[in-house]
Amino acid sequence: MKTLTKAEEQIMQILWDLKEGVVKQVVDGFNEPKPAYTTVATVLKVLGNKGFVAYKKIGNTYLFFPAVSKKEYTKFQFGSLLKNYFNGSFPKMATFFAKENNIGIAELEEMLKITETGLNKGENKK
Repeated sequence: MKTLTKAEEQIMQILWDLKEGVVKQVVDGFNEPKPAYTTVATVLKVLGNKGFVAYKKIGNTYLFFPAVSKKEYTKFQFGSLLKNYFNGSFPKMATFFAKENNIGIAELEEMLKITETGLNKGENKK
């Protein structure tokens, strides 16, 4: 899997929310100022070439939908962040974010409880 550019990721965020849509619907998902229709169409084509987007032809138009789930891409990005910036160490990353966001002991304990509950329920299974 490849990392997306900012423009590609913005379009994927909209497409993940829509589940499927035509170019106009994706354009409408942007805040003002909205990008040009042709720009969005071009980026959708690039995303298709990268394997992130698939489409169905319906009459004269194309219905686009994500070929990669938001969860899959989030997992990939998170893994890259962990590997490239924290030498694969989750404790180093957690410490960094705790310091940067001034997280207190109570919040850290809550995070630990949520993590334990998730692991006990098997949420980390592939």
